[in-house]
Amino acid sequence: MAAGRLVEHLLSGAAIAVAGLAALATAADDGRPWVVGGSLVGVAMAGAGLAVGLDRLRARLATASRLGAVARVALDVAVVAGVLAIAWRVPPPEAARSIADVLAGERTTQARVIRHQVYAAYRRMDLAAERRILERAEVFAPTIERAAAAFEIEAELLFGVAAAESSFHPRESRDGGRGLFQITAVPPGAVARAKSALGIAELDSWNELHNTFLAAATLAEYAAQMDGDLFLTLLAYNIGPQNGGLRTVMRQYGARNFAQVQPYLQPLPREYPVRVLAGALAHRVWRRYHELPRFEEPAGARRVQEVGIPGLDGDVWPARAEAAPGREG
Repeated sequence: MAAGRLVEHLLSGAAIAVAGLAALATAADDGRPWVVGGSLVGVAMAGAGLAVGLDRLRARLATASRLGAVARVALDVAVVAGVLAIAWRVPPPEAARSIADVLAGERTTQARVIRHQVYAAYRRMDLAAERRILERAEVFAPTIERAAAAFEIEAELLFGVAAAESSFHPRESRDGGRGLFQITAVPPGAVARAKSALGIAELDSWNELHNTFLAAATLAEYAAQMDGDLFLTLLAYNIGPQNGGLRTVMRQYGARNFAQVQPYLQPLPREYPVRVLAGALAHRVWRRYHELPRFEEPAGARRVQEVGIPGLDGDVWPARAEAAPGREG
């Protein structure tokens, strides 16, 4: 009898543990530690209630007739079936890894890795060519800064996007991109927000001001979709809205963040966020020193690193992207 009670308690414990891991893993998909913490409290309370409930139900069945003993066995079988079903749908090892990623600060870890990728990209730059890009950028600075302020985006980030897209040579590309930011297809919401911010009824993608505001609105739109994640926002900008955009790709492969979705991408989009941030870094260095120090020279790496990488040394989206001008609802 004591052995039977022990087995029943073990089954209850297994059910609570497996169900709790599955619930926390689902919360971990949100990516924010406080959501996981709140879910942990809920799981603990629900687990305690389930344990007490199962124990009382078994006690009542134990005092019942012979049919009660059969019902008690059926209850144990149902618990085992429930444990197996949950474990099949959300394998405990995968659930545990998801939770560990969030508690370890996955976004922080990504930022540290990408920081070094950006410095390496700066080190590989043709600095003479980059200086020419930055010199061409000066004429566009007032427009970019105006659009950045309108949508609460770091201006240096927009400079990095323009450098990656057109090298500050507004033109039409073979894939249909137009202007400074190579505008092609954009989310409908971005079009509405750009019109609202400019106070106009129609946009002309060849108009420098319209092109820049549309790019800023698009970044703000993707920032809202990607919960302010800088790397995913830049990746979504590069991929565009066709065929469901980045969110569809992430759902298809079960990826929750930039590090997880990278292996499924072609080289160009995979490297795009680093290219943008390297261009933004070069712009900041140029503004600070009026030159581009070579990373490998004595004190060169220190001078570049001490200015900080735009987007990685503070909030890119000061409030939340939803607060940007022209956001409906």
